[in-house]
Amino acid sequence: MFKHIHRTALTVAIASAAVLFAGPAAHAQDYPHKPIRMVIPYTPGGSIDHVGRLVADQLQRQLGQPIVIENTPGASGLLGAMNVKKAKADGYTLLFNASSQAYLPLVVAKKTYDAERDFTPIGQIGFVPLIVAVNNAVPAKTMAEFVRLAKANPGKYTWATSGLGTTSHLSEEMVNRALGLQMEIVPYKGAVPQLTDVVGGHVSAAISPMPGVTSFVQAGRLRPLAVTSKTRLPSLPDVPTLAESGVPGFELLSWYGIWGPADLPAAITDKLNAEIGKAVQAPSLKAKFAEMSFVPTQSTPAQFKQLIAEDLVKIGKAVKDAGIRIDF
Repeated sequence: MFKHIHRTALTVAIASAAVLFAGPAAHAQDYPHKPIRMVIPYTPGGSIDHVGRLVADQLQRQLGQPIVIENTPGASGLLGAMNVKKAKADGYTLLFNASSQAYLPLVVAKKTYDAERDFTPIGQIGFVPLIVAVNNAVPAKTMAEFVRLAKANPGKYTWATSGLGTTSHLSEEMVNRALGLQMEIVPYKGAVPQLTDVVGGHVSAAISPMPGVTSFVQAGRLRPLAVTSKTRLPSLPDVPTLAESGVPGFELLSWYGIWGPADLPAAITDKLNAEIGKAVQAPSLKAKFAEMSFVPTQSTPAQFKQLIAEDLVKIGKAVKDAGIRIDF
């Protein structure tokens, strides 16, 4: 009898240990088995939201589970990011954001989050240039003409930004500094209200990612003056770069990616990364990306982590040199 009890106890102990040590791998094998929540920390309709929904739609077809988009705008993306930071690290809460996810802590006066330690980088989606655009009431057809107008009329011309700490905001700050402009920067809760107010003439200009601006440019409702890429875009061959327009060496792109909370199991991270790689190369997505001048990329979690680390150094220096500091 005692031998039987001893053998039973030993069998249970071994089985428990097997479950304990195989836990993450076992969970990854049946992941996902329920809907995934994807937080987009901006209003619906902007560049990040547009690309995020395209990727989520493709991913849910591949994974066989719904991906529910949750728009959580506020504090330049901080509210949505903190929502994911506090979530359980099980792969069922993800963050779709742009490079501002890494930049925001660099410019906020108060402690927010650590862009490297508080999240798990899963994979980069791609990148896109930004367009410097003005409303049709601004009598300038080139960047040089716009600069002359702004300098001749202090306080008259203003920038709209999709949020403080975003690539849009940093671009405008850097252009102000490089060209000696004193243009006020008016913050909005996303690209849609930002560009709507520029089109309506409430604000003079904006520097904003291509996907959100393209439709306004094509409809003749905004006038493009320059792009932030190193070279001109095939879709806008007549629009010069900022480097050609008086800001030598200027290049700033907005890249997009997917994160999870810190300590996301490696098996789940790797599975999601592999599916992201397939999704961004799907023919239907590549065609839609091309229309927006969005360049899809494939990266491992380690490569995405390295991109973030390198950008924190590069953009951190630009932020420090420009003295950019914001407080919510």
